[in-house]
Amino acid sequence: MSLPWGYLICLLILAIPAVRLPRMPIGPGTSFFVASLAILELPFLASSAFSVSTALAAAEGDLGSPVTITAAVLAGASLTLTAWRGMRALPILMRTMDGTRVSPRLHWARILLCPFGFRPRSVERIANLSYGPHGLRNLLDLYRRRSAPGNAPVLIHFHGGYYTTGYKNSQALPLLHRLAEQGWVTISANYRLGHAAGFEPHLTDAKRVVAWVRTHAREWGIDPDRIVLSGSSAGAHMSALAALTPGDPRFQPGFEDVDTSVSAVVGLGGFYGSYFDGDPDSDPLTHAHADAPPFLIVHGDHDTVVNVAGARRFAEGLQAVSTQPVVYAELPGAQHGFDLFHSPRFEAVINAVAAFAARSFSPASPPPR
Repeated sequence: MSLPWGYLICLLILAIPAVRLPRMPIGPGTSFFVASLAILELPFLASSAFSVSTALAAAEGDLGSPVTITAAVLAGASLTLTAWRGMRALPILMRTMDGTRVSPRLHWARILLCPFGFRPRSVERIANLSYGPHGLRNLLDLYRRRSAPGNAPVLIHFHGGYYTTGYKNSQALPLLHRLAEQGWVTISANYRLGHAAGFEPHLTDAKRVVAWVRTHAREWGIDPDRIVLSGSSAGAHMSALAALTPGDPRFQPGFEDVDTSVSAVVGLGGFYGSYFDGDPDSDPLTHAHADAPPFLIVHGDHDTVVNVAGARRFAEGLQAVSTQPVVYAELPGAQHGFDLFHSPRFEAVINAVAAFAARSFSPASPPPR
């Protein structure tokens, strides 16, 4: 009997994401991340695909050999492990938050029926607001509840993409939408891309977004004293640098006197080392200080794009000097880019972000209306 190679290849694709791989160059690491992301973050859809393909293989008599049966059992076990690891994110985050209550509720209807980052009807998007002089790269999208909440906290998010690619309407949408549903104003911003000019243009753009929020807070119903910076991958690097250098005139050309301090920072699968040119000023730990804002750092232990060791190093270094909370959560089985879908893992992360921000805000601040 000939082996059903097409079916076996499908089983291999479904099973490999459960394996933790060693460090690898950025090219292969990114390729593996892209290939495995849907299986890792959409395990129930992957399980459905496994069930359908196995039923078809059985109907065609392709499950008769011990090799095929063994492969099917291993693939099924791998998918079960993948789903279980995703479910572990919530209890891990609840323990990591050190006494801060993280909601145990997951939005299972979205997870199972509509896991993609579609904007709910209760949330409006005001697109392409200009925050700086650099055209398309200085545009932001603003999300808020259609009832236009007042005195709302704001979360500003910066996308990842190796500082060479990416767009504001592409990452962490489940986070932006859910917080907006809960009465926040959320913002996702473009920024200048490319390596040639160094890290300063990226950092200046991040600070310009904070300055824009402070200038336009009243117009958009924002409380300028409750600003959270968030970022994915390279965006986490930007957020960390911006939060650790408030008011530094070197990185605020033309708006040196604007208050660019923030209440808290969230890093998702972030890079926290030096920029491509090795400039020590581009390493966030260079700017760590006792008055740093609270940080929530979330990273996957299977990340093949940005190795988890960098996140551990940054968290430990910041914890050593900061008087504010530095919460580090390492998610089992998570790859890079775990912020794209309404998965059990990212829904748990969103719960933790909301709880962390609430703890970071001044107790005297009123809740969003």
